[in-house]
Amino acid sequence: MQKIKSLMARQGLKSPQDSLSDLSPIENLRLPSKEESRELREQPIDPQAQQEIINSIEDVYFSTDSFDIVKYEMEKLPPVLSLQELEAYRDKLKQQQAAVSKKVADLILEKQPAYVKELERVTSLQTGLQLATVICSNGRRHLNIAKEGFTQASLGLLANQRKRQLLVGLLKSLRTIKTLQRTDVRLSEMLEEEDYPGAIQLCLECQQAASTFRHYSCISELDSKLQDTLEQIEEQLDVALSKICKNFDVAHYTKVQQAYRLLGKTQHVTVDSYIPCLADLCKALWEVMLSYYRTMEWHEAHDSEDTTRVAEGGGMAGSEESNFDRNYVKKKLEHGLSRIWQDVQLKVKTYLFGTDMSTFKYDDFIFVLDIISRLMQVGEEFCGSKSEVLQESIRKQSINYFKNYHRTRLDELRMFLENETWELCPVKSSFSILQLHEFKFMEQSRSPSVSPSKQPASSASSVAPTLFEQYCSGGNPFEIQANSKDEETEDVLASNGYESDEPEKSAYQDYDSDSDVPEELKRDYVDEQTGDVPVKSVSRETLRSRKKSDYSLNKVNAPILTNTTLNVIRLVGKYMQMMSMLKPIAFDVVHFMSQLFDYYLYAVYTFFGRNDSLESTGLGLSSSRLRTTLNRIQESLIDLEVSTDPTGTLTVGEERKEKVPSPHLSHLVVLTSGDTLYGLAERVVATESLVFLAEQFEFLQPHLDAVMPAVKKPFLQQFYSQTVSTASELRKPIYWIVAGKAIDYEQMLLLMASVKWDVKEIMSQHNVYVDTLLKEFEQFNRRLTEVSKRVRIPLPVSNILWEHCIRLANRTIVEGYANVKKCSNEGRALMQLDFQQFLMKLEKLTDIRPIPDKEFVETYIKAYYLTENDMERWIKEHREYSSKQLTNLVNVCLGSHINKKARQKLLAAIDDIDRPKR
Repeated sequence: MQKIKSLMARQGLKSPQDSLSDLSPIENLRLPSKEESRELREQPIDPQAQQEIINSIEDVYFSTDSFDIVKYEMEKLPPVLSLQELEAYRDKLKQQQAAVSKKVADLILEKQPAYVKELERVTSLQTGLQLATVICSNGRRHLNIAKEGFTQASLGLLANQRKRQLLVGLLKSLRTIKTLQRTDVRLSEMLEEEDYPGAIQLCLECQQAASTFRHYSCISELDSKLQDTLEQIEEQLDVALSKICKNFDVAHYTKVQQAYRLLGKTQHVTVDSYIPCLADLCKALWEVMLSYYRTMEWHEAHDSEDTTRVAEGGGMAGSEESNFDRNYVKKKLEHGLSRIWQDVQLKVKTYLFGTDMSTFKYDDFIFVLDIISRLMQVGEEFCGSKSEVLQESIRKQSINYFKNYHRTRLDELRMFLENETWELCPVKSSFSILQLHEFKFMEQSRSPSVSPSKQPASSASSVAPTLFEQYCSGGNPFEIQANSKDEETEDVLASNGYESDEPEKSAYQDYDSDSDVPEELKRDYVDEQTGDVPVKSVSRETLRSRKKSDYSLNKVNAPILTNTTLNVIRLVGKYMQMMSMLKPIAFDVVHFMSQLFDYYLYAVYTFFGRNDSLESTGLGLSSSRLRTTLNRIQESLIDLEVSTDPTGTLTVGEERKEKVPSPHLSHLVVLTSGDTLYGLAERVVATESLVFLAEQFEFLQPHLDAVMPAVKKPFLQQFYSQTVSTASELRKPIYWIVAGKAIDYEQMLLLMASVKWDVKEIMSQHNVYVDTLLKEFEQFNRRLTEVSKRVRIPLPVSNILWEHCIRLANRTIVEGYANVKKCSNEGRALMQLDFQQFLMKLEKLTDIRPIPDKEFVETYIKAYYLTENDMERWIKEHREYSSKQLTNLVNVCLGSHINKKARQKLLAAIDDIDRPKR
């Protein structure tokens, strides 16, 4: 570093030779002299020899600078000195020194450009440091000037200004506090001047200011005091308003209205206080009527005493005058009954129409209905009045409320249906809708068919006391009672979908008893098409075998329903609860209830049963009654314009307000997989939940019929006969879709087309297509078993599925026979053999007896043997066959034993039959 500093101190650069002279003395000793350098340059340079000389130098010479070379060499001298040896050793050291000097000189010369460049950088750095020193000195000088001339003085001014502002704010706060403390005086003055709006405005402003300065302890309690003052002002407002009743003054009334507007109480009764105020009003009116009732009781009691006393005294003149007075008082009191009750109705009517109750919660509105229903009971006991004014008032409010409520519920039902995955809701086998708290009122109420006034006289002693008798000594029938939480407790769900004490059962199981057999199966077998009962009844063994077809999960057959079904049932309970409290709206409620059922039925049909190709089969899958019901629902309830107007630009009319868009099946429900029998589990849950819902409506029919007006009962009967009873009819079209895809009927037609039917000898072996078809049925049976592990398949459902599949198979067989181009007598016998083999194997797979459409196939095969005359009559009688099938029968089967003229005659008969269908 000293060498670098010395170099920095120079004014200019020197040559390397001159620079070498500036080295330290030790380093100077180690460098060769000029003469030696010249000698070194003159000597030839052998790099290898030079390197060998350097390598021969002892390691000690390469130690630190503090090493004393002279002392080291002197210590090495031998005790006896030899001049010749010393000179030789000296020459060796000189050679080593010369080699090192040469090596050092070469290295210096090699690094000279870099040395010069680095020296220039050092010089530049020195210049920059000198400039930085000057800048720092100037900056410090200016900072000292700023500190002395500006900072200390200015910051002092700013600090003083901040203190001044704080003091000004504090002074303002103190003035506000002083004003707040003197507010009471000013408020009292304004109230005396009847300046209610000004007093309220001032009180509100003081409340706001008090909340702002709440952190001051001197006004911490001022806010509560101002609230008390505001309530006192409101009480004085009520007094001022009452004065208007006697003497109306425009200015005075204007001030009162302005004051109420400032308080935000222009309606006087808020939604939160509506029910308590109604209860208080009814309690006050009850006290008035109770006093009047007790007054009449007193007169009746004293009149009987006076009558007894006069009869014992025997005074005729006095008794006539006394009777006249008693009759006069009695008539006056009786006249006052209806007058008082009329005033009560008008007051409650005014209160009812003073608030729009369409936004009330359901429980709140039910509570209002309960109060009014109890009040109407009071009126009937008070003066025998039917309370037409109250009934009409609450009817209008109820209809207004119920329309909005029902519209919201319909939208919710659509949302439920569109998000429904049609999974089972696990309820207990003992589930009953009466266990739901929405139906608790049915257990608590009297029989709806018998009113208190129409009960027989023999049961008068068991009739509950009237409200006047019950509360004559104390209490009030309009006290608000808190609903007990215990009543809302339900225990209808089963654990994991099974009964807690029942393990999971296999799909097929033997039944020990016939307690779970439907009642219609315990009776004689009923034909599904005609409803007739055959002469021969079904044996117990047949019933037992049929029960084995009931694919079930557990021994107890729990109801099949979904969460959406349960939601609809709860809504029905709420609707009936409202209807039981207010019978004048019974028809409207039943109409809305029917819409709930209609929409559910329409959704199930739309999701799982709508298939226009089914109607073309001519099998009557959808009855005319079912088609009429579905068309009616679509026209009256379904808003079809929503789907055709995605932008929503259509105007909403009154008719469209009552309609609901058609629901859409959830994308989570897959109906296209053959492994799941095309969503059979979901189809079963949806269809059977609809059937279960229809059964609950059937159970509720007597209760609905009891409260329906006589003129509206035909609507209820029509709803049950044309809608509720059609729920089970949806099974056929819905399960027909599964049956149509579960078996590969097209493959069977292809296999039948490859069969040679014009054989010359009677065959003993049936054709392959029969075995293929039977394998399809076996696979269908296995898949049905797999589905039953998820959802219990009831006996009617399994029967319908098997019936559909067999019916389609038989009709496919007839269609295959109708496609035959050539057929011999032996070929016709082969057809009979194939079909008999199919029936024999099929009867082992299913318990359905008789086999559906068995005669359809057999009759077609046997028609081959008919004569010409019999064939013409047969064609006219059997219109269940298509014209193609009949034509093939004439051309192929009969062509061998009738002439051409007879064939043309039969074809003309077929054409005449087919012409009306076109």
